[in-house]
Amino acid sequence: MATPATPVRRTRGLPVVRQLKQAVGLQRGMLIAGLVLTGIFLLTAAVAPLLAPYGYDQLRDADGPFGAQQSPSGEHWLGTTVGGYDVLSRVIYGTRTALAVIVVAIVLSLFIGVLIGLLSGYFGGWLDRVLVVVCDAVYAFPTLLLAIVMAIVISGGQSSLWGGIFAAAISITVIYIPQYFRVIRAETVRIKAEAYVESAKVIGASHWRIMTRHVLRNATRTLPLIFTLNASEAILTLAGLGFLGFGIEPTSGAEWGFDLNRALSDVTSGIWWTSIFPGAAIVWVVLGLTLVGESLNDLADPRLRSRRAAEAGETGEVTVVPGGPLGAGPGGLAGIEETR
Repeated sequence: MATPATPVRRTRGLPVVRQLKQAVGLQRGMLIAGLVLTGIFLLTAAVAPLLAPYGYDQLRDADGPFGAQQSPSGEHWLGTTVGGYDVLSRVIYGTRTALAVIVVAIVLSLFIGVLIGLLSGYFGGWLDRVLVVVCDAVYAFPTLLLAIVMAIVISGGQSSLWGGIFAAAISITVIYIPQYFRVIRAETVRIKAEAYVESAKVIGASHWRIMTRHVLRNATRTLPLIFTLNASEAILTLAGLGFLGFGIEPTSGAEWGFDLNRALSDVTSGIWWTSIFPGAAIVWVVLGLTLVGESLNDLADPRLRSRRAAEAGETGEVTVVPGGPLGAGPGGLAGIEETR
């Protein structure tokens, strides 16, 4: 009789824990640094109202108005903006806006990309050819240009909180659907030729049951490797919209790109605090997500993983599951397990 898995074994099976165990040397340091930076970002977004000393659109307190372009002090640790808002509060609340864009963009692109990739790879034929051509054409569109068009269409360029979020998220969704489509399509084409899928067809299982119970479950296990790439692009697109003046109005929500746009004139006047902290927040989040994504991608490549393990003086047996690593061919991402 099989014994139930202990909590320790279940924890070791989690993707991040498994990757941390496999990583060695500099690669492990990069992954840990990325996880720490990303964890601080997520924690800040979760408890933003508790951390921020003022509201994102607050201009005064009991003592009166804050005043514009006030230098950092005991009352305003990071100073105030040209509009009289507290810089620290807007930087903290900006994490919530950034996280909302990431979630909406990934959920939409994941749902649509996985669905059409599954249908295209499973049924093939003219449907597959049409979807491949359409996705290749869509992938050629510039992300930021599409985001500007969506901002104008959704809210006339003067974005409310959710108008700005959806303008950036929809543009990211359209651009990144082809990535999910390619990965799922390649995995579906491979998996549908496996013996257990053929057996399911022989016993009379419906196409829907085969796709959802057998193909989808195995085709999506490598998707977390490209989540971080989408998240980084979503942050940069949202910041680009705000910097160009198509972002979220300060009375509707806090957004780092918009604050950078309003701080342009301050830079030449020696007022550094209105621009340095929103810019540093963008760099912080993008750097953390990029470090996580690059580390996971390296660990999915058996050549890089074996080489770095050898450099660290470790030995291990590497087993490669069918399907190549990200960018290593039409198979897309890798399904790789390392056994010790």
